[in-house]
Amino acid sequence: MTQRLRLLPYKEYRGVEKIYSVIFYYLPVFGAMYRRRVELCLDQCKGGENILEIGFGSGLTFLNLNDMYKKIYGLDLTCDVNVVKEVFAPYGIAPDLRNGNVLDMPYADNQFDTVLLISILEHLKPGELQQAFNEIRRVLKPGGQVVYGVPVERPFMVFMFRLLGYDIRLHHFSTERDVERAAEKTLQKEATLVMKATPAFFGSVYEIGRFVKPA
Repeated sequence: MTQRLRLLPYKEYRGVEKIYSVIFYYLPVFGAMYRRRVELCLDQCKGGENILEIGFGSGLTFLNLNDMYKKIYGLDLTCDVNVVKEVFAPYGIAPDLRNGNVLDMPYADNQFDTVLLISILEHLKPGELQQAFNEIRRVLKPGGQVVYGVPVERPFMVFMFRLLGYDIRLHHFSTERDVERAAEKTLQKEATLVMKATPAFFGSVYEIGRFVKPA
């Protein structure tokens, strides 16, 4: 059974430049789709000692991840890490958050049980994906997993984003196949899952991959 994404009240989220984007998770219809893609990614996380979320933004996953892992680490290009920490302190959650890039991560080798990336890898150019997965493999413990979610660029998905005033072609440079091929060159594939649109006849709109670093 898919776990439910646990969210704070909307106005509590702070620390990111485009904080208004958090409202998407609370909207009718659109909100269910936004939450569902995160929930499917969370379902693939096996739990353990620690997890690194790359591109954590406002920390939308932190309430769930805190129940699954002893320690949350986060890496994000632009967010104010101190403000995000302040948001979660009253809930007894103390993540280790840093600013940085997936292409050159400030972590030791063999450090994490899980690396999680939700709607991040499509923003990399195809030539950068291999470097990203090399870094992910480096920081994973032997037997550790990477879980990622990327949109499937179909006409319906492009249309849905346009309704939200977002032209994905200006921001998405790699397809789900580009991402999967790069992952397969570096790690061992366990599963790829797809999320269907609502209604389902519009086809797949999101893909979740789960790969492991051989022990």
